[in-house]
Amino acid sequence: MAGLELLFNCVSNSITCSQDALICFVHWEIVKGGYKCLGIGDDPKDGEKSSELLPPGWNESNELYALRYRSNDDRSSLLLKAFTVDSTLIFNLMDSTTEKVTDLTINVSEYVDEANMQTFESVFKNTDELTAKLKSSLLPTKKEERQGKTERKTDSERASNLRDPHRDPLLIPTRGPSNRQPPNWPDPMAPFAAGGADLDPFGGRAGGMIVDPLRAGFPRSGFDPSSGIPGVLPPGAVPPGARFDPFGPVGRHRPGPDPDHMPPPGYDDMFM
Repeated sequence: MAGLELLFNCVSNSITCSQDALICFVHWEIVKGGYKCLGIGDDPKDGEKSSELLPPGWNESNELYALRYRSNDDRSSLLLKAFTVDSTLIFNLMDSTTEKVTDLTINVSEYVDEANMQTFESVFKNTDELTAKLKSSLLPTKKEERQGKTERKTDSERASNLRDPHRDPLLIPTRGPSNRQPPNWPDPMAPFAAGGADLDPFGGRAGGMIVDPLRAGFPRSGFDPSSGIPGVLPPGAVPPGARFDPFGPVGRHRPGPDPDHMPPPGYDDMFM
């Protein structure tokens, strides 16, 4: 309470009512929470400096008090307003960072002795109860401050991710040259380049031929499926070196009459 005593002695000559004394107490509790006062009113003014003292003109009106605060780390701002209603003060505190508003109604006579406001030792009463009320219902808690910092950090990380082209799933990549190396394709004419599961008997897989029929050393026809099959497959339809199982006679489009073009004997007989 030493700090509150110094504060009260600094403003005791300007205190005119019990509401002023209560504002002095609430102000000091906010300062203890890591804030300094910037000035009076809703809007900032030129030349303002943060201070633990009450600013000039803080009690010009006993009906409405308005004080602005800034945290010592410059991450949070508070606007405190107090309205006099009969014998009570209604406090509203807004945190501009989290946009949270808290309020508290205090019966002034329960915590300020109006008949003995000349000295600090006699002006306040039930101070522990008043401090507990302020901390539980009006003032920002450490948890809320940490939550505000976490939200700001999350917003900053989200903005950073939006600027990072490698972490934005909706960003269309540029059409510049790719830095990736082309795959190392095996030689298509290697013995087990295509159909390795069938051609490699020692590959550790099921199946496998002992001898590659295309590379067994026996003479083979000059048929190359990669050059295409007239009327069946266009050139390039079969990759070079790939296994190809013909799905029909290779020379079925040979010139001359096709035996299948002639109907069988008795074709017109419906009972055939």
